[in-house]
Amino acid sequence: MKIGVLALQGDFAKHESILRELNVEAMQIKYPEELKICSGLIIPGGESTTISMQMDYIGIRKKIIDFAKEHPVFGTCAGLVMLSTQLEDSRIQTLDLMDITVSRNAWGRQVHSFVDDVSLSFSNSKPFGAVFIRAPKIDKVGNDITVLSEYQSEPVIVTNGKHLAASFHPELGNDTRIHKYFLELIND
Repeated sequence: MKIGVLALQGDFAKHESILRELNVEAMQIKYPEELKICSGLIIPGGESTTISMQMDYIGIRKKIIDFAKEHPVFGTCAGLVMLSTQLEDSRIQTLDLMDITVSRNAWGRQVHSFVDDVSLSFSNSKPFGAVFIRAPKIDKVGNDITVLSEYQSEPVIVTNGKHLAASFHPELGNDTRIHKYFLELIND
């Protein structure tokens, strides 16, 4: 199994590190043709406006949408923004892969970044230390969306059974449970 990590901007190296820790081959994706050899794709956190513009600049947007018809995609923070169907920011063209409505930076600006525990519905062990950095909020979920974790009664991890999205940065830290869950989606 080889997992692609979109390497246009953002925290892609940390995702690669987590995947390698899980003994999974990781590959930086910078060009559309590289997706052909991947079993799944991670769209990391970063700056969603820049990621959206870079996707169009290198011509990878349509390739990701086509890839996502057959393969799971995991978006974290800005990656969650990219997976959404609705966003109140005309500068960003989302991928429309998950029926969620999102507000950018809604958990606070950079200076309001924080770490707090969240429970994971797919793991009964200890809480997960979630790192929120200019994190988006999920304002609305569609009928096909399952909420896997909440923070202050608001969804922060969601899935549609194929794709996965997190408001925070699960790659920051040593807890690999969310990445393992993504790998299970690929194996299913």
